[in-house]
Amino acid sequence: MTGGVRKRGNNWYYYFDLGKVDGKRKKIERKGGRTKKEAEAALRKALQEYENAGLHFEPSEISVADYMDYWLKNYVEMNCKYNTIEGYSRIIKNHIKPSLGAFKIKSITPAVLQQFVNEKSNMGYSKNHLVNIISVLSGSFKAAVFPYKFIKDNPMQYVKLPKNENKKYETDRKIISQDEFKRIIERFPKGNPFYIPLQIAYHTGTRVGECCALSWDDIDFENKLIEVKRILVKKEHKQWYFGTPKTLSSIRKIPIGNTLLEILKKHKKWQIENRLKYGQYFNFYYVDKNDRIYSVDGTKENKTTDDSIQFVCTKENGELVTPESIRYCSRVINYELMIQFNFHALRHTHATLLIELGANMKDVQKRLGHSRLATTMDTYSHATEKMSKDTVDIFERLFHPQSK
Repeated sequence: MTGGVRKRGNNWYYYFDLGKVDGKRKKIERKGGRTKKEAEAALRKALQEYENAGLHFEPSEISVADYMDYWLKNYVEMNCKYNTIEGYSRIIKNHIKPSLGAFKIKSITPAVLQQFVNEKSNMGYSKNHLVNIISVLSGSFKAAVFPYKFIKDNPMQYVKLPKNENKKYETDRKIISQDEFKRIIERFPKGNPFYIPLQIAYHTGTRVGECCALSWDDIDFENKLIEVKRILVKKEHKQWYFGTPKTLSSIRKIPIGNTLLEILKKHKKWQIENRLKYGQYFNFYYVDKNDRIYSVDGTKENKTTDDSIQFVCTKENGELVTPESIRYCSRVINYELMIQFNFHALRHTHATLLIELGANMKDVQKRLGHSRLATTMDTYSHATEKMSKDTVDIFERLFHPQSK
């Protein structure tokens, strides 16, 4: 491939042919510098990039907003699950584009990105949400380095999460005491729509989407197991669908004790009684071939070949309890009972109690559906530290029996 340099005004330009496209010869010409030597160096670099990538691309010509759209389409939508795609899209739309979208991707510096993250932290966003924003930026800029070769260095590698306290993160990691859980259940007693999901999460550590997706086919009363194999996902037109769990490890069978087993048996009996009580006005649920969930009451004729499904977490009239409706429960607990609460805190509480009571860490990992043991160890390091102190106390009693 040939090319050359020429002077125009006070600057030197380089150019080279791209070959024929649709029968027409295409040529690239760009500013190379103020001297012939600079232009020749720029030409060599451009020719090398073209030979390696098949095109000549100017990083400074693409904005962060345009690049984010490119990354979403070419990587995220091709490799990620629906929930992840939706989450990344929201972060890009609501946070990244408004603040950083006008920057040229080549001009973004670690200082600009650190200031952006600091501002988000000062606005009161949860640590969890900040981590998600940083993950999107890190992942997208990493791809911009390779394989896309839009920039040479990932500026996000120098950005740190501020150490500000964050209420939502603390709420997610809140340990619900037995007294607090008793107060919660007194507020949402047997017969209340939130009684069953609260009990299930407290006794199993399931995530809210996993809990709400449970059907009676997932409850093995004989072997005392709950099978987690799907989640509830809200998609277009505000419809609920079955989705796949967070990871392959999240598909699991959770052993349960007699306490929860009896609660579920009584609930199933109560549900059957309500079906008879409400008659044709009871809500029956079906799932179509696209995993869309819909309900039909007995007042409407429903001739369908779709599979019927009997959910565990329902209201008195059979209406499904969803992750969205559980937010009301959380607000009541926070503002009426004055207990710092997030549904995820029940999962954290369940795991912490198990570890502090001496459960095998590998069993806790499987129970929670973590793909790596390190995730469990890191998340519940506070519990393992307490166990270490308790272990020392046990050893000390050998020398001071009276301290028991």
